[in-house]
Amino acid sequence: MMPHDTPPKALRRDFLKASGAAISAAGLVQATSAAAQESATPLPTIQLGPHRISRLVAGWNPIGGHSHTTWTMAQFMREYFTLDRVVSFLQKCESEGITAWQFDHTEIGVGAIRRLRELGTNMKFICLHAERAVDAPIKKVIEDTGCIAIVHHGGVTDALFRAGQSQKVHDFVKKVHDHGVLAGVSAHNPDNIKRIADEGWEVDLFMCCFYYVTRPREEQQEKLGKVAVYEPYYESDPDDMTAVIRQVSQPCLGFKILAAGRLAWTQKQVETCFRRAFERIKPTDGVIVGMFPVYFDEVAANAKYTRQYGQVA
Repeated sequence: MMPHDTPPKALRRDFLKASGAAISAAGLVQATSAAAQESATPLPTIQLGPHRISRLVAGWNPIGGHSHTTWTMAQFMREYFTLDRVVSFLQKCESEGITAWQFDHTEIGVGAIRRLRELGTNMKFICLHAERAVDAPIKKVIEDTGCIAIVHHGGVTDALFRAGQSQKVHDFVKKVHDHGVLAGVSAHNPDNIKRIADEGWEVDLFMCCFYYVTRPREEQQEKLGKVAVYEPYYESDPDDMTAVIRQVSQPCLGFKILAAGRLAWTQKQVETCFRRAFERIKPTDGVIVGMFPVYFDEVAANAKYTRQYGQVA
């Protein structure tokens, strides 16, 4: 068989093997020793109920293969993030002072948490969930992971609010509280966050997307006169969401601060996004950032930007 006839799966396997070797050689993803954990400079922190966590929270999307760009990148992410690599990635996060991970209740998510606990981690875990028909019950999520909080999934939140079924989200919050952990709501539409706060729901935290990527076609057509291909990302979106974040009393975790990688072509862009995010949110808020450290030590860089711009006076 000629080289150009090599099966695609073999090519992907060889590429992942080569990239994995490069990463190991560069020390971008590495096991964390107890000494390294002790010597890591602490990141600025915020309070979630009785829990203190770093203002930078590691995100789930790259691990779950949610690239928000192309199918090819999604596949690359899924194939790259084996269980061992997820564990190593999170150990690297902890060594840089990141003390919380937002995850989905999947086989690899549960497996990584169990492995980390066996290794003596101090990380806190925040689950994004909705208890749909395909989801595990809330009780099982807590039993499997010992998470400190469960947050209603943002895409589901926005869809239910549009359908006039916001009570289902409120019932979810109450059910999470009944199981003894912190309850939150995620949304991409800032109006939904504002409405929940105005109505006084017993919400412990919010997850707030910097971009209204679930904006429906009819709303785009009505307000903008055109419809974006796939998810819409508009420059003014962070201003709209952070204005709401500053109004609500609960701690908020801003996510997609890099517009799902669209503002990560250079480290100057990334640094600017971190600076602007921390300038726009409350001192009691944090950010969730997904990381894919294949070619660059994103974990160390993002921790550095958080130390630089996330300090609270």
